[in-house]
Amino acid sequence: MKNWNFNKQNRKAVFAGQFYPGKKSELENQLSELFNNASPIFSENSSLQAIISPHAGYIFSGEIAASAFNQIPKNVVYKRVFVLASSHQFTFSGAAVFCDGNYETPLGEIKVDTKLSKKLVETFDVFYDNPEVHKNEHSLEVQLPFLQYKLGNNILLVPIILGTNSSDDCKEIAAALKPWFNSENLFVISSDFSHYPNYDDACKVDKKTANAICSNHSEKLQTILKQNNSVGIENLATSLCGWSSVLSLLYLTENNNYKFEKIDYQNSGDSTVYGDKNRVVGYWAIAVYNDDHSLAITKSEKKEILEKARYSIKTFLEKGKRGKLIKPVSAGILNEVTGAFVSIYINGELRGCIGGFAQEKTLNEIIQNMAVSAACDMRFESVKLEELNDMKLEISVLSPLKKIEAIDEIILGKHGIFIQQNYNTGTFLPQVIEKTGWNVEQFLGHCARDKAGIGWDGWKTADIFIYEAVVFEEY
Repeated sequence: MKNWNFNKQNRKAVFAGQFYPGKKSELENQLSELFNNASPIFSENSSLQAIISPHAGYIFSGEIAASAFNQIPKNVVYKRVFVLASSHQFTFSGAAVFCDGNYETPLGEIKVDTKLSKKLVETFDVFYDNPEVHKNEHSLEVQLPFLQYKLGNNILLVPIILGTNSSDDCKEIAAALKPWFNSENLFVISSDFSHYPNYDDACKVDKKTANAICSNHSEKLQTILKQNNSVGIENLATSLCGWSSVLSLLYLTENNNYKFEKIDYQNSGDSTVYGDKNRVVGYWAIAVYNDDHSLAITKSEKKEILEKARYSIKTFLEKGKRGKLIKPVSAGILNEVTGAFVSIYINGELRGCIGGFAQEKTLNEIIQNMAVSAACDMRFESVKLEELNDMKLEISVLSPLKKIEAIDEIILGKHGIFIQQNYNTGTFLPQVIEKTGWNVEQFLGHCARDKAGIGWDGWKTADIFIYEAVVFEEY
């Protein structure tokens, strides 16, 4: 039976006062202390896609959980946060998505994306609408105050509790969630590691399990889990209690450009209050980054980039000075340090093209600055305020430069070129080929002579770099 009918209402904070403080002020104080002691952010400029965080009482695993959530970059805004947790109360095929009502903690109410939750249930057989599964499950609830502390209450939550013991179900869950596994959204995977071995055994087995996870191979993780259970480690009940949630993550990431980083580790034996080292539970904080340099940019990110470029030009033409920098509203490419060019067309005629390569500024900064510079490109007549309605913008977001040793590495239409000889430099964007039809040597010759000023054959003694670009324009 796919949908079980129960009374639908907000999911209350059942474990407040047990796993973590039940009073708002006490919880805020504890979270502040945990984050003060947490591991620092591993990378401000990388695209954080997911974290693995423990779900024990905060006195045991809170510092490790804070280390996981501390990897969320400052000022980031996610469209949604998916939390995947494995059930400790129920066993059933697939996963239960909370579909009606919101989640509550002592820090306030978190809105659930009930529209998407219902869509998942209606579209995929592996998902169910069963609020009873959520009612007494701690592994999802304990993650939420950390999210609220880092991101505030303006979170759109997709809470998913897995009841399955089937790897095939995990594969189906991953396939269903794949369209939302992108830079717009954050995935939080809830799991503790080893349960009840002694301190030293826990450290060893947890390291093996974490290494398997960070290999980004689902089969390797499953093999290691079986090995852990078969070698006779005394009192080991499980080496990964949220294995189904973690396995679902690996089905999302493997065979793609995702990089796993181990952030911090402790087990309950490290607790200064209840540090029994004879029977412990292990906790890892692991971060997952999008290591894809192919510059995948979502539709909403393209829209934001174009809107900011146009607004920057409009503000400059109206006020005669640059406006204040607008912060990104999405969590992905705009926060990365990357290059970009802004091209301006008025009635189909090029009136400005200015840009730069990745140095220290984020794409968000470069777009707003270069848009104004392109409107004042000295090679053309400056754009006028009354021409805005006839203006069309084209944006080229650039991958990092790669130095080449032979010109046969250049793929026309795919690669842009950057030529450098001492202080003389010049570049052509990839789309130049579409408008000229040049061959490779013409591409290089024109760039060397017309852009770098080193003569037609100057490229033969210069350093040559290639790059790719994602090009999009206003409609």
